Amino acid sequence: MDQSRIIYLVGRHLEKGLTAAEQAEFGQLLRDPESHDALLAAFDALAGDLDISVPPDASLLPILHTALASDRPPMQVASRRRWYWPAAAAAAVLAIVAGGYLWLSRPAETKLAHSGAEKHNILPGKEGAILTLADGSEVVLDSLGNGTIARQNGAQLVLANAQLSYQPAGTSAETVTYNTITTPRGRQFRVVLSDGTEVWLNAASSLRYPTVFGEGERQVEVKGEAYFEVAADTKRPFHVNVNKKADILVLGTHFNVNAYDNEKTIATTLMEGAVRVSAPVSGKAAEVVLRPGQQARISAAADRITVKEHADVDNVIAWKNGLFNFEGADFADIMRQLERWYDIEVVYGKGIPDIEFEGQMTRDVPLNGLLTILSRSGIQFRLEGRKLIVQP
Repeated sequence: MDQSRIIYLVGRHLEKGLTAAEQAEFGQLLRDPESHDALLAAFDALAGDLDISVPPDASLLPILHTALASDRPPMQVASRRRWYWPAAAAAAVLAIVAGGYLWLSRPAETKLAHSGAEKHNILPGKEGAILTLADGSEVVLDSLGNGTIARQNGAQLVLANAQLSYQPAGTSAETVTYNTITTPRGRQFRVVLSDGTEVWLNAASSLRYPTVFGEGERQVEVKGEAYFEVAADTKRPFHVNVNKKADILVLGTHFNVNAYDNEKTIATTLMEGAVRVSAPVSGKAAEVVLRPGQQARISAAADRITVKEHADVDNVIAWKNGLFNFEGADFADIMRQLERWYDIEVVYGKGIPDIEFEGQMTRDVPLNGLLTILSRSGIQFRLEGRKLIVQP
């Protein structure tokens, strides 16, 4: 195919302007290994003309996944190495689907020791959860089709397109019954509570809630990470008990809670409305009221609660939007994200590397592909089963 035509198709794809016929033509290029050099050249030609701030969208994955800066070395920032990968640049990473791995075309090839990982690649997480009903029985939601899966205490539980909804159905009983939805590692899920509140659960998280809210305060319990869009109801305040360590009082708002046991803080970040975060700090009750854009942090030792004035909201909820956002994240932060999403264990051969990364990627990348990109910083990885060994 003429190179000018390839450049045209790549440009139209990035602008999301391909017609159905052009999409078919472009797909044929992606499936043809002999076209990959021409595709790389097309990205080179367009890199200076297009202002692309995110990786190519998922329709290019996993064949042509993301673009990288091949000619920009790591930068010294506050005595820490920081690695950048802008989305449009001179080199690209191509995934060879049949081989199940990624290769870097330019510069010199980066080797990744995987102990057979090319044959046994670890796939990214997906939608799914385990629902524990009031009687203790469990339902694996990612193994069910759409439809009504149960009726409980005045609520009909409806599963549709990886979302569980609690729809009022008749008169509820006097006794409040609770369900718990749990996302194992490598899973995330969305649930709509009986009052219309929507909750997104990140991997390795859980939410306990009543099947139907009563007339008083609405109360739920969360562990791990969750994003809430709470239905407004001034007569029934909404309380979130966070890991039995903090309480969030809500009237109607959007916010994210990160309360994993292995994180340094419990972080509550507000997008809309107002919330009051309270917790016992050094044996005494403490509370703060957040405005949009602020983040409350409760230290792991529960000895202080602080407020960050201008939180990076896009970074905080990147997981909900299907992205890894590594802006300002240190190496250990990134590895904890990978542990939860890919259901792996990370061990360090010689301590934790002192590196920060900048950039974002979609979360539908197989683990080998992500490690290939991270290895450009000079870090070596070895994958043994589901154990990832890091060597600086």
